[in-house]
Amino acid sequence: MMIPRALVARGSRCFRESAVCTMRRLYGTKPDLNVGSSPDTDLTRLGQHIRDIIVATGPISVSKYMQLALTSPIGGYYTRGQVFGSSGDFITSPEISQMYGELLAIWFVLHWEQTGRPSRTSFVELGPGRGTLMSDMLRASRKFPEFFASIHKVHMVERSPELRKVQHDVLGCEWEKTEREEDAQADTPKTSVGRGVRVEWHDSMEQVQMDGAPLVVAHEFFDALPVHKFERGANNAWHEILIDVAESKPAVLTPKYMGSLQPAPSTQQFKYVRTRGNSASAAMIMRDARVVAQFEQGDKVEVAPEGARIMAWLAELISEHGGLGLVIDYGQDWTQGDTFRGIRKHKFADPLSCPGSMDLTADVDFSYLRFVARDLAQCHGPIEQGTFLHALGIQARLQQLVNSTNDPKVQQDLVDCYKRLTDPQSMGRVYKVMAVLPKSSTCMPVPFAPPTKDELNKIKVEKIVK
Repeated sequence: MMIPRALVARGSRCFRESAVCTMRRLYGTKPDLNVGSSPDTDLTRLGQHIRDIIVATGPISVSKYMQLALTSPIGGYYTRGQVFGSSGDFITSPEISQMYGELLAIWFVLHWEQTGRPSRTSFVELGPGRGTLMSDMLRASRKFPEFFASIHKVHMVERSPELRKVQHDVLGCEWEKTEREEDAQADTPKTSVGRGVRVEWHDSMEQVQMDGAPLVVAHEFFDALPVHKFERGANNAWHEILIDVAESKPAVLTPKYMGSLQPAPSTQQFKYVRTRGNSASAAMIMRDARVVAQFEQGDKVEVAPEGARIMAWLAELISEHGGLGLVIDYGQDWTQGDTFRGIRKHKFADPLSCPGSMDLTADVDFSYLRFVARDLAQCHGPIEQGTFLHALGIQARLQQLVNSTNDPKVQQDLVDCYKRLTDPQSMGRVYKVMAVLPKSSTCMPVPFAPPTKDELNKIKVEKIVK
């Protein structure tokens, strides 16, 4: 028996209305049955996709929103072309000056010496950006022939096909004939040779096959990992902060970074809502009594479970294979509650507007990473980036570069770059550096001080203003 198309459409709408009403009751928001019934010309294609998901299933976590906005094949931010540098939306330390990658290479050389000069090593970079940092590190490593000879491979953990192509070119790699002939996706590099070292690309850390001591660097990697947002309620309940489609009334929460960038209701596309009580994510993530006991009613927290998983992997890898690691990012050594924001054209932007058009980020909680790795590896720091670079001799390297040119403009540019990397009012303080060594290591990495017992066993908490 044929069912009239009108009845199918009406039945489908009734089912959707019922589902949406049920989800709205769960999350304490007023249902809007007209949401998504017609295309919104102000939404990006990805924005419409996210909106359709919310209309069909209810509000989504901040973590899910970040994941879609950054990596979705339907217009995710990191699937675009150039997003780094002065012409992109933000600039990273390696893009500012060659000194940055050079000094990181020196740190690895120094500790390679301290750990007995292992004959076989591999660089592993998580989230390599344009490849500038690894390019500078390999170039500087050549100045130390025995260390460079130990480098067996370079592993680049990068999902974006577009960024892989950029990294391939920046590292001076050449296309291999076998790759061109056998790989159906030959335009996306998987293996190659650059700077005299074999380079391999991976979609995830689990794909990295280690043969030798890993030298791991994660520069501005953890800040882009999805976070869940929670608020401590009455009776020890944890309310999760979710993202819903926008209505005429203003959002429930306003991140402190948005300030005057809060959009007018007529242009607002998504908004924050709270769950009425514990969500499944809250029950799973916020279950450690030692952590939960440090929060009071009204406190807000941001937690990155994916960051914990990756940190545990990194710590195990380094301890198992006798390696070294540096985690460099902006953040604090305590838990924060409202740092989720968007960055577009080097300025903060509303993270809920035009998903896919901006970078989304949240400050890294170094105490959380250290807490996760406490039984797997040694974590030293974090210390401020300015302190780290000065201890490694950035001023001496600056003087060398200044003396190598007679052009006053170039000299001034070098000094300006140095200041930007080390000045406490710029990147010198907000960026932190944490070293990761094997659990059995007896070395104290330069320039870190021994951790206190309190740092090893507790998570620091910043009391958020309610």
